[in-house]
Formats: sequence, C-alpha cells, structure tokens
Amino acid sequence: MRILIAEDDSAIAAALKASLAECGHAVDNVDDGVSADHALSNDAYDLLVLDLGLPRMEGNQVLRLARARGSNIAVMVITARDRVADRVQMLDSGADDYLVKPFELAEFLARSRALLRRRSSGGVPEVVVGRLRVNIGARRAWLDDAPLELTAREYSLLEALLARQQRVVSRAQLTEALCDWEQDLTSNGLDISIHRLRRKLHNSGAHIRTIRGLGYLLEPTETGQAIALDA
Repeated sequence: MRILIAEDDSAIAAALKASLAECGHAVDNVDDGVSADHALSNDAYDLLVLDLGLPRMEGNQVLRLARARGSNIAVMVITARDRVADRVQMLDSGADDYLVKPFELAEFLARSRALLRRRSSGGVPEVVVGRLRVNIGARRAWLDDAPLELTAREYSLLEALLARQQRVVSRAQLTEALCDWEQDLTSNGLDISIHRLRRKLHNSGAHIRTIRGLGYLLEPTETGQAIALDA
C-alpha cells in the first residue's frame, strides 16, 4: 500500500516511516501542510498519517481540502491534542481514526493495518479466489492450506490487484502502489514482478490477465470463484 506521513517532528516521522516500510508499504513523508496538500493532489495514496500542528497549513485544513476534492483516502490523525472536542471535530471532518501522542508503535501499526484492511477489502479480513486465500491484515497468502511464499514486492503487487479485483489496474497505478519517492521501478522491473507472481499463482484458480494497452486484471479462472470471507 502507498502511505503518506505528514509530520514535522523528524524523529517521529522517521520511526513511523521505517516501521511501515518494514511491513512492506511504500511510504513518503512531508513536514508541512502545504507539501502534504500538494502530495495528496498529485499522487494516489491509501493512507494519510496526519499531524494537526503542521507548519504552513494546519492538518485540519489539509483534511478539509482532501475531502473537498472527493478523496476517500483513509486518514489517521496523530496529535498531542487530547481534548474530546478536538477528536469530535476531526472525526466529523472526515478522519477515520485519532491517536493521541505519545503512543505505542505497536498500537499505531495495528490501527494502520485496520484502516488499510478496511480500504483494500471492504473490512473483510480474508479474500479467496479459487485456491488462493489472502489475509489482508496479516499480509499472508496460502494455496489451500500451504503458505504461499511471496517477496514483499510480490505481495504488494497482489494486494494492489486484489484491492481492485475484477477491475483493470494500469501499469502506472501498480508502479505508484509499489514505490515511494525514493524508489524507482523500471518498466522491465514491473514486468519481471508480474511474471514471477503469475508463476506462483499457476493452478491457483486466480489469474493475472493482461488487457493490452490498459493494464492488468486479477480474475478467477473458470474453475475458481472470487469469495470474501467474513471470518
């Protein structure tokens, strides 16, 4: 998943970015509100981690502008402001979660997983396509009951396709989902990742179909059917 951190405390931003990147996400960070608004206007993100006390533009204004543009990005506010009135205001303005500083990193990561799971799978923890079973929150996959060994990039690619299941995903969308500003993925590199993931999904009942000139589509084969599990 692609995540933007808007936090002016460099130590906090670095710790959050490192932890999220270790989980396999592509993470960018900015340290002021104007830069956050610019990034949200020009790049596609799945989660915004938003401090309220940002220089140049406060976090509440960043959130209002994003929602005014029709963005449905998941937003987690992180702030030292612990008044109930502040929480109510931000949640009413479109924030999805509100975490008061100081907080435990484990809780932050758990809340991030919950928001990303809700965004990618409609709140359903597991998705099944044919023999393929994917637990979004745990970032694990199985063929029947056997673990499917995927690299971080292969899992992120699968996750991006699952989030838009039975819809065409362009090469640009896949590249954005896999890379942050400090990374680069060549066209050949994307082709190699798709080829390797296809090989691992062989006979799984899930297939990555190339739609020439448009992108890729994850779909069940004739023997597989896409199913969402509630538990």
